[in-house]
Amino acid sequence: MIHKTPQGKILLTILALAVLYWFGLRTDPKVAAINQAIQEKGSPLLHDYPYPFRVLRLEGAVAVMATPRSPAVPVYHMIGALYPSLAGKAPDNPDFIAAEKELAQVQSEARKIVLEQPNVSGTKWELDRDWLISKNISMD
Repeated sequence: MIHKTPQGKILLTILALAVLYWFGLRTDPKVAAINQAIQEKGSPLLHDYPYPFRVLRLEGAVAVMATPRSPAVPVYHMIGALYPSLAGKAPDNPDFIAAEKELAQVQSEARKIVLEQPNVSGTKWELDRDWLISKNISMD
């Protein structure tokens, strides 16, 4: 029996890891192509933006995109993470308002590029909890 020898155990382990990678860890090539399109077609503002807008997965013809925006997260926390110089500023501060408008503009541009891709007919947004956690932002 192959699994009783040391070489057999190694072979089975490698096979199990390959199956795990193939079905769970590898990036969907269609998603990778869409994210590449965001990089290639995006404006300098999108390229340099402090949040990386991207597609997480496809659900049929709907691209699920990551976003740092959510009613569950106070906007001043998120803007402060994107622009540390605005941390602690009031939401009615002109620079803060400009940063909010820029976020909306960049997010809209990323969405537009995604919708231009073949076989994508819609988008929906999913809160990027990992990014928020990495910025020490709690979700209330």
